[in-house]
Amino acid sequence: MSPKLVVIGNGMAAGRVLEHLTDDAPEAYQITVFGAEPRVNYNRILLSPVLSGEKTFDEIVTHDDAWYAARSIDLLKGKEIVAIDRAAKTVQAKDGSVTPYDKLLVATGSLPFIVPVPGKDLPGVVAYRDLDDVNTMLAAAQHGGSAVVVGGGLLGLEAAAGLKMRGMDVTVLHLMPTLMERQLDPAAGHLLKKAMEARGIRVITKANTHAIVGDGKVEAVRLDDGTEIPADIVVMAVGIRPNSGLAKAAGLEVGRGLKVDDHMVTSDPDVLAVGECAEHRGQCYGLVAPLFEMAKVVAAQLNGDTSAAYTGSVTSTKLKVTGVDLFSAGDFAEGEDREEIVLRDAARGIYKRLVLQDDRIIGAVMYGETADGGWFLDLLRKATCIADMRDTLIFGQGYVGGAALDPMAAVAALPDEAEICGCNGVCKGKITSTITAKGLTTLDGVRAHTKASASCGSCTGLVEQLMSLTLGDQFNRAAVQPMCACTELGHDDVRRLIIAKDLKTIPAVMQELEWKTSCGCAKCRPALNYYLLAAWPGEYVDDNQSRFINERVHANIQKDGTYSVVPRMWGGITNPRELRAIADVADKFAIPTVKVTGGQRIDLLGVKKQDLPAVWADLNAAGMVSGHAYGKALRTVKTCVGTDWCRFGTQDSTGLGIRIEKFMWGSWTPAKVKMAVSGCPRNCAEATCKDVGVICVDSGYDIHFAGAAGLDIKGTEVLTHVDTEDEALAVIVALTQLYREQARYLERIYKWTKRVGIESIRAAVVDDLERRQALFDRFVYSQKFAQVDPWAERVAGAEAHEFRPMAHFEPREAAE
Repeated sequence: MSPKLVVIGNGMAAGRVLEHLTDDAPEAYQITVFGAEPRVNYNRILLSPVLSGEKTFDEIVTHDDAWYAARSIDLLKGKEIVAIDRAAKTVQAKDGSVTPYDKLLVATGSLPFIVPVPGKDLPGVVAYRDLDDVNTMLAAAQHGGSAVVVGGGLLGLEAAAGLKMRGMDVTVLHLMPTLMERQLDPAAGHLLKKAMEARGIRVITKANTHAIVGDGKVEAVRLDDGTEIPADIVVMAVGIRPNSGLAKAAGLEVGRGLKVDDHMVTSDPDVLAVGECAEHRGQCYGLVAPLFEMAKVVAAQLNGDTSAAYTGSVTSTKLKVTGVDLFSAGDFAEGEDREEIVLRDAARGIYKRLVLQDDRIIGAVMYGETADGGWFLDLLRKATCIADMRDTLIFGQGYVGGAALDPMAAVAALPDEAEICGCNGVCKGKITSTITAKGLTTLDGVRAHTKASASCGSCTGLVEQLMSLTLGDQFNRAAVQPMCACTELGHDDVRRLIIAKDLKTIPAVMQELEWKTSCGCAKCRPALNYYLLAAWPGEYVDDNQSRFINERVHANIQKDGTYSVVPRMWGGITNPRELRAIADVADKFAIPTVKVTGGQRIDLLGVKKQDLPAVWADLNAAGMVSGHAYGKALRTVKTCVGTDWCRFGTQDSTGLGIRIEKFMWGSWTPAKVKMAVSGCPRNCAEATCKDVGVICVDSGYDIHFAGAAGLDIKGTEVLTHVDTEDEALAVIVALTQLYREQARYLERIYKWTKRVGIESIRAAVVDDLERRQALFDRFVYSQKFAQVDPWAERVAGAEAHEFRPMAHFEPREAAE
């Protein structure tokens, strides 16, 4: 008589084992299968099409009753196993029945993770694991209404798409900044979010579910920030965990899952495991491909092939939502020893990225065009050297062996009537003939005479290629300095295109402007972060990770790794209470150096990073806020004592300086901005070497700008004279706003002035009163979102991880 094989679980992994086993050795075992669900084996990865209505359950059945009968397999549906007696080699079902085995296969799969928030047990909260969950969602969808899906991973998005197709208003809540962050990089995650939103699905990232609220049933989901989103059903799709409780109770070795060796054998030689419940070499898998690879080994082992071994899987991911082409495989994290090849096609919504290490693919992310996903995966699995096909690799298998693409060839082949600039309807022939006829050698010249590239600018690259074809060596493309190696576009083009294309996130800028890298670099990311902040106040959310360390921690790092802290002193004025608070802080935190700065502030030097929030808390308590001494922002307004104390003073210079500083603090600028107000031409506040300076005179105020006193030494230029303090403030604010809108990142005011010309600045903020007012109004609007003390925010807990030590070592441990 054949030995008895008992299988606990009737999912896809167990089904694939039975296929291999009965095909290769149909008489090898007497097989009994226990399934907790009251139905036959079906393809769970096709539950999404059932939810969306694209398939029926019958269409996703893998093995029907006849299949089991034909193989003499005893399938016991809806019969849950509750105990394993390894000594007696039996399993016990929930109904008390006991079944003996010679070999036992555990295939109990996984359990959904339910976020432990208040309201998680309310009727209307469902997981997304099996057909019963789908049926619950379908029942809810019959009445329309609203659905909230918690989790923007693979399952969550498939559930969201299915419910949307069933007519519900769907919101996806995702804790992380981008969707499917484990499978996709931020660029592909951005495109996926756009695709979901295009389907009418609302996506909220960085959303932390605080509670599920309702009276007797689900009514809404409340986020940490207090936002409540109406919900008739809540789908929890935040992850799974191996279902290994039964095995653990039986005394089998369990880690994250039921541990198996390369032969898929557990700590008991007569017990094997397969599927999502198994842990192999510390790894648990939730995708179907590894489960099928395990299944093949399990079947071979049961058939007596003891050499069969499972050594792990390289996984790939595809989203099963109609119209969304997405593929990812391998490891696509950044690393010093890694390089990447990126292809973006903004017009077609395509993004491809290959991560290479030692001339081998170790990761691939594709969005919009995934036909070569399988080929890349094969190269990855085989660790194929791609050195000989590097130039064409990103274009796919069809280009292997071809010559490297000549980007100029396609442009040269265009007919004269080919439209280059869609915004202004300018054809190739018009551009090339104008270049020749007018003797144009610069992009600005072509823009001025043809309008090509003068609107949205997306054709700038094409126009430059035409100039290069027409002018040959006469065209100096380098005249337009790219922001960095990640793009061919210069700062001005990027700023203009952010507005023209309505781009409001860094991933959107990189995709639409066809960045050559996946996530940018240390040069372009801070610049983009500033340009987006300046362009979309109140809409764009500052990306803290795109700032340099000083701006991230709101203090200046020093040569020994400690920090300096400079509280703001309005106009350089302080009082005994503030001075006592500074002295107390210095004593309390053993701050070694307290120094007066050239900007009339007090600098606390030598503060430990972990002490920063506590130092700020004490300074805040004394009424002081951040001095932004670390920032690309307004730092100081230096003043003299003016008419209050000085016998030469002509105006209240101290009062004006305080007024300017209180009006303008917190505003981010392309580079640091320092100002000064002197009460008379003796200029004790040194206003004529500042970015903006005011010299008070008997008749009013002389406003200077574009001075420098650092690496470059330069006296200021006189911008204008005004009669009143109100006018002085209006001119200075408008000047600063114009600088914020026109200057390139890290470009000081004096350099910006030299580039654009004093006359253009004077025309905007002095001669054109209407434009001055518009600039003033835009600055005031942006200040609504900027005048927030970052120290107070950090004291309240924002970005707390920045200030936590990575580890604490006692001196002896550190020495070791």
